[in-house]
Amino acid sequence: MKRLPLLAFVLAAFAAVAFTSPKTGEYAQDPDNPSIWYDLSEVDPGPETYECNNTGNCLRDAPSTSGNVIANGMFVKHSDELPVVP
Repeated sequence: MKRLPLLAFVLAAFAAVAFTSPKTGEYAQDPDNPSIWYDLSEVDPGPETYECNNTGNCLRDAPSTSGNVIANGMFVKHSDELPVVP
């Protein structure tokens, strides 16, 4: 009977890992130079980094115009230190 709680714990841990979707990347195209894409996956939006304002396709799941739009709005860059996709 002592194995039942352990089994339940192991199954719960497996389910948590198995059904957690990985975070998709977040990429934005530079509004002034369309050949530049920024990797914003680890950057929090805000007045010191970037914002998605008004309408448009702000963030995509890949650094390409064919990537799926994951955040609407116009990409507004507030920093020159955003990570560029190589």
